Amino acid sequence: MKSIDLDGRPFHFIGIGGIGMSALAYILADRNLPVSGSDLRSTHITRRLAGVGATIFNNQTSKNFDFFQNNQDKYLPQVVCSTAIARDNEEYRAACDRGYPIYHRSDLLAALISEYQSIAVAGTHGKTTTSSLVGYLLLEGGLDPTIIIGGEVDAWSGNARSGKGDLLVAEADESDGSLTKYSAKIGIITNIELDHTDRYQNLTEVVEIFQTFAARCETLIACIDCKTTLDLLDFNNSKIPNPISYSIDPCKNADYTAKKITYQNNGTIAEIWEKGEFLGILRSPLLGKHNLSNALAAIAVAREKGLSFEMISKAILTFKGAKRRFEIRSNYNNITLVDDYAHHPSEIKVTLAAGRLQIKDKNRQRLVAVFQPHRYSRVETFLAEFATAFEDADLVIVTDIYGAGETNSNNISGATVAKAISARHHNVTSHSDLNDLDRLLAKNLRSGDLVVFLGAGNLNQIIPRVTTLLSEREKQKSA
Repeated sequence: MKSIDLDGRPFHFIGIGGIGMSALAYILADRNLPVSGSDLRSTHITRRLAGVGATIFNNQTSKNFDFFQNNQDKYLPQVVCSTAIARDNEEYRAACDRGYPIYHRSDLLAALISEYQSIAVAGTHGKTTTSSLVGYLLLEGGLDPTIIIGGEVDAWSGNARSGKGDLLVAEADESDGSLTKYSAKIGIITNIELDHTDRYQNLTEVVEIFQTFAARCETLIACIDCKTTLDLLDFNNSKIPNPISYSIDPCKNADYTAKKITYQNNGTIAEIWEKGEFLGILRSPLLGKHNLSNALAAIAVAREKGLSFEMISKAILTFKGAKRRFEIRSNYNNITLVDDYAHHPSEIKVTLAAGRLQIKDKNRQRLVAVFQPHRYSRVETFLAEFATAFEDADLVIVTDIYGAGETNSNNISGATVAKAISARHHNVTSHSDLNDLDRLLAKNLRSGDLVVFLGAGNLNQIIPRVTTLLSEREKQKSA
């Protein structure tokens, strides 16, 4: 791992407004280290960073580095980039030309993980919710953790929290292969699937990344409901030190399990068992099987850190979740609009299953899925899986694909996805233009609808416009 100076040398982030980059920048700025960074637009995230002392540039040009020369800083900056920054980016090229040390985002996260008694949360799905809940339990338990995650949480007003304790909770991402850099005291693997097909050719390559991560953890907590994870760990002949298993299936005899489970429209109730001993009743406000599994992972961490189940259960009851994870954005005229980051077929299935729990009257209420496919490579690889992921929805609307910078080599579109889904679903439509999708929705939604906006792109930006149009529609009716 490259050596990073955390003792006073300034940091400059190219793309500081990104969800992962901004969390790291916040921790450094809160330590009173000199932090600057660039982003192409001002957001609440960059404004929050400015509020803790970071210098923000709203462009990405070579002139940004004049800031260091003009201020006659003692040290030249350490430049931090993510995989999203192209090598022909003007600011990146300027850093190379000036000989500044350049680090990947993961190098900085690895350096911070090594400084703490760290908990690193990995997995194809569920990382943000699980890491958020772990952080929340440790915070409520008085352990004052530092938290770095890939989503925003109201409990600490953002995607990062700088604590005074010796614990750090970090979301560990496998998308670019950087998962292998982290050495955590406790590692979590929620599940393992092929997802980022722009990097990985097959599941075997993904498993290799997780194997390296698992071997670098002192204790590994893993979900054995995922067969790939179970095979990776091979608990009977495991080379993984201190493996701890969890499962929502009592028959699997995991270290942490749930029994007598009741999934409701306002959360989940279950008995929680630890290594054969009954801990107590969990009442979680989070919906669905996947979130019960996430809660078991968090409970296992909290118990490893000495927290009582009584305290844990009380804290989970007040946990409001992370933004863009089945986040209710508005409820106007009994039409509920939900924002969810799900973009992989498995994620879409569990999210819509959670939505179906909230449909009380199947004759009057509809579950409407508005889906923005993310990346051409993902759509090509998982087209057959997307076709079967929407069975819980009553109506599916598919927008055009959010390319995320990829080239559309095979000329696929949102209409391609809609056609595949329609082979298994009777009520699917394609609508490529986001500019008037808000009007289409406002015109056709009806009282009782639960509308779930699915995707990792910019689809959620239309939700406020839909809410406004629904309000105007009701005013016109009243008039």
